[in-house]
Amino acid sequence: MTTAVAAPLYAFHNGEFVEAAAVRLPLSTQALHYGTGVFEGIRAYAQEGPAKLAVFRLREHLERLERSAGTLRIQLPLSTEELTEVVLDLLRRNNSGGDTYIRPLAYKLALEPGTPFGVRLSGVSAQFTVTTVRMGSYVPSEGLRCKVSTVRRVPSVSVPSGAKITGTYANNALAVEEAHAEGCDDALMLGLDGNLTEASTSNVFVVGRDGSVATPPVTADILPGITRATAIELFEREFGTAVEERPVAAAELAEAEEVFTTGTGVEICPVTSIDHRKVGTGRAGAVTSKLRDVYDEVVRGRRPDYASWLTPVHSI
Repeated sequence: MTTAVAAPLYAFHNGEFVEAAAVRLPLSTQALHYGTGVFEGIRAYAQEGPAKLAVFRLREHLERLERSAGTLRIQLPLSTEELTEVVLDLLRRNNSGGDTYIRPLAYKLALEPGTPFGVRLSGVSAQFTVTTVRMGSYVPSEGLRCKVSTVRRVPSVSVPSGAKITGTYANNALAVEEAHAEGCDDALMLGLDGNLTEASTSNVFVVGRDGSVATPPVTADILPGITRATAIELFEREFGTAVEERPVAAAELAEAEEVFTTGTGVEICPVTSIDHRKVGTGRAGAVTSKLRDVYDEVVRGRRPDYASWLTPVHSI
């Protein structure tokens, strides 16, 4: 298991490339007080071809960032095409030749003249920052020990779950802390209806004893993950398996042959135990392992059929 090893040299902040260590935000930053920011987590992977690095599904991530920003009435300063060039340029400036994590962040900054004090979205200026950090896989390769959390997922009728809003992640953090306190790695969160939603920062798939694969639908208060969508497409194209997007009852977790999570950060990760009970054999199952192997080949450019998902970072 590897983690980030060095801080980036540069960031894109307030419309220009600057030394990352020089970025400062005022204490009055509205997003700091009220959680009114949105973000994306994007990965770039080392490649074997002429471009030594390529960003995985960059357009989809930036388009989701724009949708998330719209939820909080934030106008991004650049188009998707312009943001793409910013990300690629920043990766080159930071000499990111190895696996790298990219974090764009759009956030409310300050009350505009004439706007009265208070919690609001209109009448508040916004700012935009992009940072990168070298990052390999950071979850245990053997899998995650999970706990079904007593902390319920915030429903979409309260905060739109399809947007990556910074303040919402306090909900996830509470669930993770509870899981850690009980000797687990991550939390599985239920909705107010008692059905499965997602893990703390990833979507969840359940493999039945009959080989069927299911995942909670987008109506289940989940973030519709880009890695989730990738997994669903890979199941269909590579294995001829149609993933059922349907409500998943909490009781199904105890009966599952395999459970795994998907996300930009965790990638494809088996869940080996839930509430200290083994899932299947207690190791990565055959279905999860096959999917993880294919996914790794795809993101590293070894599957030409999926080349459109990769944006190469060419040298200047």
